[in-house]
Amino acid sequence: MTPSSAPTPKGSTSAYFMDTRTGRVGQLMGRDGTRYLLRPVGGGREWPCPPEEARALSAIEKMNALADDTSSRSRTRRRP
Repeated sequence: MTPSSAPTPKGSTSAYFMDTRTGRVGQLMGRDGTRYLLRPVGGGREWPCPPEEARALSAIEKMNALADDTSSRSRTRRRP
């Protein structure tokens, strides 16, 4: 399958992927031509990822990514 013919994954913006080139995990925000646009779990700048380099996360991997982000935020949050 060529990138231009790659289907948009089911779940659209609720889908999470790993960019296998870098190991980064991101939420699918949409498409930019032939590439997926992934946003880091905790927010931030989107990055393009070719569909053939994106691997959908399993339910457990997604849960771990979300939990890691929550833990990271709680450690860095300042208290009044």
